[in-house]
Amino acid sequence: MKWQIHKFEAAAALLQKRLDQALAEAIPDLSRSRAKKIIDLGGVHINGRRVRSCSTELKSGDSVELYLDHLPLDPYRIASEEILFQDRYLIVLNKPGLVETQPTHARFKGTVYEALQWHLRDPFHPQRNIEIGMVQRLDRGTSGLMVFSLHPRSHKEMTRIFQEHEVEKDYLALLQGRPEPLSGEIRSFLARSRQANRVKSVACGGKEALTCYRVVDDFGAMVLASVRIMTGRSHQIRVHMSEMGCPLLGDTLYGGPERVLGRVLERPLLHAARLAFKHPVTKEALEFNCPPPADMHSIIARLKEADNDLSTD
Repeated sequence: MKWQIHKFEAAAALLQKRLDQALAEAIPDLSRSRAKKIIDLGGVHINGRRVRSCSTELKSGDSVELYLDHLPLDPYRIASEEILFQDRYLIVLNKPGLVETQPTHARFKGTVYEALQWHLRDPFHPQRNIEIGMVQRLDRGTSGLMVFSLHPRSHKEMTRIFQEHEVEKDYLALLQGRPEPLSGEIRSFLARSRQANRVKSVACGGKEALTCYRVVDDFGAMVLASVRIMTGRSHQIRVHMSEMGCPLLGDTLYGGPERVLGRVLERPLLHAARLAFKHPVTKEALEFNCPPPADMHSIIARLKEADNDLSTD
């Protein structure tokens, strides 16, 4: 899913007009109501700074950038059923797929980080800053478990727990093809590729990444794998699975199929299914599990059904 970017300099005809009106006039097929929503999300920047007020007026020489990520313009808000655990120190969420974890050029409002600020806000002091520690990140397309620290007493220890790999992170991944062997580990050094937003294994100069996997359901041309990452590198599972010839279903960036069983997939089918660590303050052993969401569950069910049909022929 590629971003769309519109750039222009404020022409004389746009000066001293409201920002939403100026955008609608400058960009073909952009309505004023849609422009208002994009501004509110944080997808408009003037002279390199995000602007979220529709009443802002353009001035001569202003450079305007509008970013579209093609996600819903209604901002994501955390539902009560997505909260698996919360005390004064931590919160554990089940993140939906296709929600950004942290602010991007295209949006501030509606990311997990901003939605968490909204969830935790004090209605009597709405302007008070809320200190949130982000110790992990999930790709936009990845669903599943995330933990955030909420208190100064937990921030430093949670950072240490993740940095020293004292946390167990298990994922479920639907893969094209069958890995050989059916269980094992992949160790490489990962670095950014020259291709936009891609990562690859390199001989030197990258960061060490270790991925352990095992096939838990074999459907022939596709498998369901349980994957544990011992490190937390960007795109780690997606890169390692792709480089062994088994890209994730829906992961077109790394060679995975976009269409499976006649259905177009909107995201790589990867789900953070289990998270286990010691509470940073109480030292209680915590473990959280959550099943894959509907889109992934539907594909698994259909693969199992097709596999059963073949086995009875």
